[in-house]
Amino acid sequence: MGDCLQVLKTLPEKAVDLVFADPPYNLQLEKELWRPNLTRVNGVDESWDQFSTFDAYDQFTHDWLVGCRRVLKDTGSMWVIGSYHNIFRVGRLMQDLGFWILNDIVWIKNNPMPNFHGVRFTNAHETLIWAQKKKGSRYTFNYKAMKSINHNAQGQGGLQMRSDWNLPICTGKERLKINGEKAHPTQKPEALLERVIISSTNPGDTVLDPFFGSGTTGAVAKKLGRHWIGIEANPGYISIAEQRINIVNADPECENPLFLKHGTEKRIPFITLLRCGYLQGGQMLYFGKNGDHQAVILEDGQIQCGEYTGSIHKVGREILNAPCNGWMAWYYIDESTGKREPINLLRQCIRNEIRQVVEQKLIISREE
Repeated sequence: MGDCLQVLKTLPEKAVDLVFADPPYNLQLEKELWRPNLTRVNGVDESWDQFSTFDAYDQFTHDWLVGCRRVLKDTGSMWVIGSYHNIFRVGRLMQDLGFWILNDIVWIKNNPMPNFHGVRFTNAHETLIWAQKKKGSRYTFNYKAMKSINHNAQGQGGLQMRSDWNLPICTGKERLKINGEKAHPTQKPEALLERVIISSTNPGDTVLDPFFGSGTTGAVAKKLGRHWIGIEANPGYISIAEQRINIVNADPECENPLFLKHGTEKRIPFITLLRCGYLQGGQMLYFGKNGDHQAVILEDGQIQCGEYTGSIHKVGREILNAPCNGWMAWYYIDESTGKREPINLLRQCIRNEIRQVVEQKLIISREE
């Protein structure tokens, strides 16, 4: 607990792998905001978001950036999120301090708060700056992991993730409340932090959040098998964060030997399904749950669909004339139900078998 400018000075130099910062936005609110139905909008009017001048805000931003840079490893990276009120000032200061900007990510809010007065465009996005500490240094980017969790409107996975992220704001059960009111005015959705942490760290890495708030960064880091450090000055927020994180269970996959550094499980070649007896040469596969395209499985693990022969991904790509994750696109007939099921289910069965063998070996080694 404490002011981030002071606490940062107590942390060891070059100790963390990633910094995620959600600093005060300096919204410069001049009056209360009311909805057309005469209910007051519960915006951000806390003292920690108020600065007397732009110079005062810039000095504060400079100081916490310096502190974060000192504790960040040379191979580490940093994410900062903000709105049009502050992100441009933050970006300039980051560049002045030697950070090298890798990407700016636009978080497009699926359900933004409307502009009640109708005098501006609806503010439907925020911007994240992703930067490495030193230009040219090695840094973590789990490209394959981000592809594996990215899906297009048709539900196809394995697509290169873009810099525009469509995610809803924090609502419903995820939104923490006290007596029916928001526990924290700027609580971020866990889905946003999941992308940040998975993309830029590996299991066992340490994530620092200098503006910890309601503890979203800590909760997601714990779930993903990362260590975390949170700095927060408000005792109320600290209490909320502690209660929240205490009930989070770490995902066992993150510490499992099958969980590779790029964030995906151990690769299972399609031919393994044949060798393990889940599928057989000559068996038919179907493209999509209700699609008309059919392919025959060849003994070498390739498939043939009309004039196209190749891997499940290549043939799917030829059919779509677009990138295709064959594991999600191809289906087989389940003999017990007569229904089409994705071949990805069979791959997961193999992974479960491997996992059971690994866990059994671990139990035996402990007993010995």
